[in-house]
Order: sequence, then C-alpha cells, then structure tokens
Amino acid sequence: MLTLMRWLARRSLGTLHAWGGLLGWLAYALSPAYRRRLRAHAALAGLAPAVRRQAVAETGRMVAELPWLWLRPADRPLGALVRWQGAELIDAALDAGHGLVLLTPHLGCFEVCAQAYVERWGERAHMTAMYRPARQAWLRTLQETARRRPGLETAPAALAGVRQMIRALRRGETVGLLPDQVPPEGMGVWAPFFGQPAYTMTLATRLVQQTRAAPLLIWAERLPRGAGYVLRVQAPQAAPPAEGTSAEALQLASATALNRDMERLILQAPGQYLWGYHRFKQPRRADAAGVEEPAP
Repeated sequence: MLTLMRWLARRSLGTLHAWGGLLGWLAYALSPAYRRRLRAHAALAGLAPAVRRQAVAETGRMVAELPWLWLRPADRPLGALVRWQGAELIDAALDAGHGLVLLTPHLGCFEVCAQAYVERWGERAHMTAMYRPARQAWLRTLQETARRRPGLETAPAALAGVRQMIRALRRGETVGLLPDQVPPEGMGVWAPFFGQPAYTMTLATRLVQQTRAAPLLIWAERLPRGAGYVLRVQAPQAAPPAEGTSAEALQLASATALNRDMERLILQAPGQYLWGYHRFKQPRRADAAGVEEPAP
C-alpha cells in the first residue's frame, strides 16, 4: 500500500483530483451504509441534489490528494497553489502573544491547512495539530512521519497530546483542531448540529479559557482541476456563553456556539463537506481511547 501511495504522490494534483472524483462515486456505489448516511446528513442541511452529487465526488478528491500532501518533500513548498483570505487575522492573533487555536471542520482540504500555515508563519510560531492515530500500523506510522514538517508537530488525541497543546499555547504558538470530529466519551457534550444532537468536543473551549489563546476558524477551498486551494480565515461569530451559569450549562452553550460556527463555514461550500462522516454516532469509551481533558 505504501508503494502505491508513493506512486500516487508523484502524480499531478489535477490528475489525482480527476481520479478522486471517480473514486468518490465508486465508494458511493459500493457502500449502501455510506450512501444512506451521506444522503441523510445532506438532507439535514437541506442540500439540493446537485450539491449532494458534488459532495460525493469531492470526498473522493479529498482521499486522492492525501498521498500528494503527505509524501510531498518538505523542501517543496506549496507556493502558488495556496492563496490566503483573512491572513491578517492570524497576524493579529500572533501579535497578541497568547497563542492561537485554529478550528476547521471536515471541509475542503483540511489537511493542507497546517502545511500552509507553517510555510507562512512556522518560523514565527510553530503549530501543533491534534490527530487521531489510525488503527492500521502502517498508516499510523505514515501519519506520524508525513504530517511532521519543519514548524509542525503532531499531538495524539490522548492526555499527553492535550498537555502538549497547552504547553504550545503558553509559548504563544498555534494549535489546530477539527471540532466536528466526535470526541471520546467524557470529552464532549450533546449539542445541536444542523438540528440534530451531535456529541461535540469541549476541548477547544477549554484550551482558549485556560491559556487566553485567540480562536479563529480556517478552511481550505479546493479549486477545480488541481489549481490549488484558497485558505479562508474568519473570526468566530457565534455569541460566547454568558458567565455566572453552571459548568454544565457553560459547556453546552460553548459547544452549541462552536457548532453554529461550523455550520456557517460548511454552508459556504456545502459541496466540499464530508457529509459521509459518522458525525452523529455515539462516542467511544474514553478509557479505551486513553483521553482526558485538562482540568479547568
């Protein structure tokens, strides 16, 4: 499998995206469970059939571009393949010196966000990105090595990873999270997401509260025919929870606000969201994952 990925990594981004569109439809045709889930989740957001069809192909493109992103030599910059909108928000957050929490849903090419950040700001403020280790040993090793680049560190979704991220923020650095990923049991609360309860992480809010880091939203729009990506940075818009309520109410309010911001990003390009992701599933046991949250 690794040999195949290395071969794919040498293809052009346009070629991979063309093949990926076909791959997306093949997966859709061969998996009834995936097909039902994608349709059901797209229906929650009221997507038109044409947008749902786009999402099928874009999911395949997301998978097909991974070898190119993961195995691209560290000395080969993204360069002109990346354009930024809202980069001044990152500059301002780093100037404040309290650290930066970048939040992105499973939208567009979320894998390129960390690489693009370190190419532009890595020397100024390193980035630590949290990831969930794959179950397959070969893929887990590839994740750990391919995602680690100059200025970019990875943190596993475990207690050690949480501590690593807190230390990075206290140094004024940046961390990256996917807040629409289902956290382990005990690391989240049930909050509405497109009108349906979804188990939502509370880690992002706790990191901000403990370190005074600035939260920003970021996502990478995948351009047609391998033309690259537009990195879009925005400030959260959902109102923060009011003080003076119980800890449980604050957690729910924070998770609800976070999901509203994620919905807003997703609806900017719904055809590039990973609608087939099992967003509304029950969380796995925390003790099996070995994950805890930092103390308040």
